[in-house]
Parts: sequence; structure tokens; C-alpha cells
Amino acid sequence: MPSLWRQTAPIAPRPPLQGDLETEAAVIGGGLAGILTAALLRESGVDVVVLEADRTGSGQTENTTAKVTGQHGMLYHRLEQTLGQDSARLYAGAGQQALEWYQQLIWDRRIDCEWERLPAYLYAVRSEAELLREFAAQERAGLPVRLTEETGLPFPTAGAVRCENQAQLHPLRLLRALAEELTIREGTRVLEAEGDQLRTTGGTVRAEHIIFCCHFPFVNAPGYYFLRMHQERSYVLALRGAPALPGMYYSTDPGGASLRMADGLLLVGGGAHRTGENREGGKYEALRRWAGLHFPDAAEAGRWSAQDCMTLDGMPYMGRFAASTPCWYVATGFGKWGMTASMAAAHLIRDQIFGQENAWAQLFSPQRFTPAASAGQLLEEGLHAARDLARLPLSPPRAAAEELPPGHGGVVEWDGRKAGVYKAPDGRCYAVDVRCPHLGCQLEWNPDEESWDCPCHGSRFDCRGKLLTGPAQRDLHGEEGL
Repeated sequence: MPSLWRQTAPIAPRPPLQGDLETEAAVIGGGLAGILTAALLRESGVDVVVLEADRTGSGQTENTTAKVTGQHGMLYHRLEQTLGQDSARLYAGAGQQALEWYQQLIWDRRIDCEWERLPAYLYAVRSEAELLREFAAQERAGLPVRLTEETGLPFPTAGAVRCENQAQLHPLRLLRALAEELTIREGTRVLEAEGDQLRTTGGTVRAEHIIFCCHFPFVNAPGYYFLRMHQERSYVLALRGAPALPGMYYSTDPGGASLRMADGLLLVGGGAHRTGENREGGKYEALRRWAGLHFPDAAEAGRWSAQDCMTLDGMPYMGRFAASTPCWYVATGFGKWGMTASMAAAHLIRDQIFGQENAWAQLFSPQRFTPAASAGQLLEEGLHAARDLARLPLSPPRAAAEELPPGHGGVVEWDGRKAGVYKAPDGRCYAVDVRCPHLGCQLEWNPDEESWDCPCHGSRFDCRGKLLTGPAQRDLHGEEGL
């Protein structure tokens, strides 16, 4: 179902591109990273167009929990161990600066987007040992943190790290206000990029600067981002009748939850898994059980899910796309912290286009080499890809289509061949080619979202094969029958 943000902040549609176009800068993707980048460039006098495959804000921006904070879970101890204390301090500084840029932007333009400064808590219910280690690392990184046992949560904790003066907002109200002044072409999917040209579904765009803010870059080479990232899904419940909480919360416990208030509702997030690895489902049910235990008087008012790009070393990729494409830029790999990273990326890319120094350029460089932080994850990504590529030719169908219960999907035998089949409640079957059109990995059924998901790189398709999110660029071949 649509997120709370989409339900409460509709955005007027924009026309698709019709014909060829020349511009100074073309931004691919109409989410917060793309819109912020375009807004900064326009403010600096650059002629810019935003190309959006669907609707403005229809990707990850409308599904976020919209916390703007430099306290990014249990990240800082790992950053110290793998990249060093200086890098951890730079990373924290980028997050804190993004907060101030948001506030200045919202105040200067008088944008009503429910901007609110309040504390963020990293909390533990079971054991505080790892929490204490993370607190020390966050303190060394320069975050305004302190240990506390007073969280405002209606259940006991083992302790918490309180980070002062962080923020939350309504992402689509901010996006809507910024988009009003921009040239945006919706329903315009970029199919190919070469040099200074983009081939789209509505015509060719020629631009001096091309910025990829499309979540996961669909161009495989150069850059090779498909070797350096995977995607994860997570789930959100909106609860009515829960007690108001005085901050934002992120659990360090396995199976714990992320929490924040919005429009009188409590948003409960969790259930993260690698995209394409949720064949058993039950993520929403697990969140409901958690919510029922900790907020027994609350009732479910809505639900939705989100998807995040995860890099090898845990740091976003922001800046020049590749050494061989000097006019291309990218913003991706934000992990679970896209609100903060989108603002930092917009400023960094604007600075690079104008040839200005930026303190974080090397830290976030897509060309960085961080073997201490990346080697293990790179091996794991390779093993995942090899396994999932081999699954298609080597593993047999798991059942016959006739054995699927109504309302379920799976990789089964269909008309004598292996296919992905969803059986609707009325018994009608929808079969799709189970090979992902991106690089050929076998798709898997996600019963929580009723979608076909790629475990290699995170492309997703609905039960009839329509593309939901890339890096794939086309629908699946499908057919239906009884």
C-alpha cells in the first residue's frame, strides 16, 4: 500500500519528454538525491532537467522513515577499525553538516515539511556491551552523544546512546516544494548512456553533465557498481494509538525495531533482509508480533516497505562516476541513511561540477580503494552472484504450478519448463520468465510484497512481470492462464 508520505503529500504530475533536448545538466532520478542536486545546480545558474522513469518521489524517497541524523546505527566502531578514526570523523561531520543544510534550506524557503529537531537514540534491550563500544567510537568521531538510561520508551532497555539535536521530516512535502521550480520529465526512462548523450523512452538528451541519482546505476560498465553493491529490503508498520515518543530510535538487537512518530502515528521499521532472500515471508507478521509485545494498545493503520543499496565498505558512493567518464556523476549506496546522504551528495556533486574543493570528496569517492573494509564483502558478493547465476540452469523447479495454493507464488514447472508463477486467489496463474533481465540471476518470490525479486542486484517486478525497480531496465516476459 502507499506509504504515509504518499498518502498525505500528493505531487502534481509532470509531462514526459517528447523529442530531443539539450541542456547543461541532466539528473537521472526524481527522488530526494536527484531533486536536491537539481535544486542546488539551478540555484547556481545551471540549466538542468530531471528525468524520472515513473513519478517524482515514487522510488525510495516515499518509503523512507525520513530520519536526518549522523548517528547511523552501529557504524562508527566499524569505520574506525577499517578506515581509521579520521575517516570516521569526516563521515560524522558530513552527517552533521547535512542537518544544518536541511534546516537552512527549509527556513530560507519557508517549506512546511514537519521539520523537527529532536534526539536520536541507539538503544539495546538485551546487552549494552556493543553499545558502549559504539558510544565511544561515536564520541571520538565528534557526534554530540551521551549515555543514558532514560529513553522515553514504554519498555525497559539495557541502555542507550542519545545523540542530541538530530531531525525528522516529511520527505515528500519537502520534495514537492523543491520540485515546483524544476524542469522534470516524468514517465521518461533512461535506457542508455554514452558520452554526453542519454537515450530515453521519449527522445535523446544531450548534456554537459550527467548525474545518476537513480538509486542503483543501470549502467554496468564503466563503474561496475553491480559488483560493489547489493540491495536490502526492510518493512514499516504505521500504528495508531501508540504513546507519543520524544525522539527517534534505532535498535542494536537482532529483530529489534526502528521507531519515530509521524502525524500522530508510530512508525515501526525492521525485518531487513537481502533482496531476493525472503521466500518464506512473514516480515510484516514479525513486526506485528514485536509491536504487539511493546505497544499492545496500538492498532495497525498502514504498512509499506523500502529498499536500500549497500556498499562493500558501508560508505556511500558520491562523485565522479568513473575515471573514463569525466562528465558523469553518481550518488548511490546510501545504506539505511538516504536522507542524510542525499543532502551531502547534492553538495559534493555541485562542488565537483564547479571545480570546487570538498572535504569529503576522497572519503566518498566511487573510485576509492579500501581493501581492509571491502575484501570480505567483495568475496561474499561474488559468492552470492555465482550461486544465484548457477541456480537458474542447475536447480530444478520446486513444484508443479498446480501445487501452488491460491495467493502464493514460486519457481515451478509451467507448460513443461521452469518459470515463476503466481496463483491469484481466483485460481488464475501469472507466469513470468524467472531470469532477471539485468544479468540473468534467478528471481525469487517475495510473499510479503507479492513481487519477483533478484537476489544478485535487487531488481524487482510485480506478479505479472512489470518492472518495479532497477538496475534492470525492462519488464519480464509473461503469460497467464488457468
